[in-house]
Amino acid sequence: MVERFRTYIEGFDDKLGGGVPDESIILLVGEPGTMKSSVAFNMLFNNAKQGGLNSVYLTLEQNTGSLSRHMRSMGMDPDQVSDHLEIVDIGIIRQQLTDIKKDTWIQVLKMYIKNLKEKLDYDVLVIDSLPVLDVLAKFEDPREELFHFFEWLRGLGITTLLISEMDPDSRSYAKYDEDFLADGIIYLRMVESGGVSVQRQIRCVKMRATNHNTDFYTLMFDGGKFKITRVIGDSKK
Repeated sequence: MVERFRTYIEGFDDKLGGGVPDESIILLVGEPGTMKSSVAFNMLFNNAKQGGLNSVYLTLEQNTGSLSRHMRSMGMDPDQVSDHLEIVDIGIIRQQLTDIKKDTWIQVLKMYIKNLKEKLDYDVLVIDSLPVLDVLAKFEDPREELFHFFEWLRGLGITTLLISEMDPDSRSYAKYDEDFLADGIIYLRMVESGGVSVQRQIRCVKMRATNHNTDFYTLMFDGGKFKITRVIGDSKK
C-alpha cells in the first residue's frame, strides 16, 4: 500500500486516492494570484499540526517575516507548529553567493538542503519557486541540469513540492521538461465567471501510482480552510 501525504484541501484528497504518494516530486503550477504558496503552506502547516510531520518551506522569493505574516493573516500561524515546520529564507545565502561562480550555486543549494535534512530529519520540502531557482542557478543546459536535480531530490527519500509560475496564455505546464520529470502536477488557474467575477480552480493533471480524478474543481478558502466544490456556474477560460 502506497503511503500518502495529505493536501488538507477538503474534498481534494479523495480525488487523489487519499493524497500525494510519499517521496513524490510534485509540480504546483499556476498563474500569478492563484494562491500557490498558500496552498503549499497549508499542506505543510496542517500535516505538522495534525500529524506531527516534519517539513521545510524553502522560500527563494519572500523573506521569512513576510511569508509568516501572510500565513498568519490566513489563520496559519507558523509559531503553532514551529517544532515541526521550518521556514527557511535563503536571502542571506544569496547575498553571500555574489562572488561565487554561477556553476557552483546549485551545488551550494543542494548542500544546504542536505544539511537541513540531517539536522531536521524532515519528510517534506517545498521549494518556492522553480523560476527563481532557474534565475539564481543560471542553468546553461536547463533540461539536463533539472534532470540531475530531480534525481538528486529523489535520493533524499522525501516528498518535494516545486512551485512554478505559468503564463496564463500558455498551454504548457513547464518551461523545460520538468512536467515530464515530475511524478505529479497540480494545476491552479483563474477563470472568469459570468463576466463579472473570477474563481480559482484546481486540477490534478497527473499523479503517478494514483487512480486520480482529472476534473477541474472550484478552489475556495473559507474559515481558515481550503476546500473544493464542483465548478461554479458556466465558466470560460
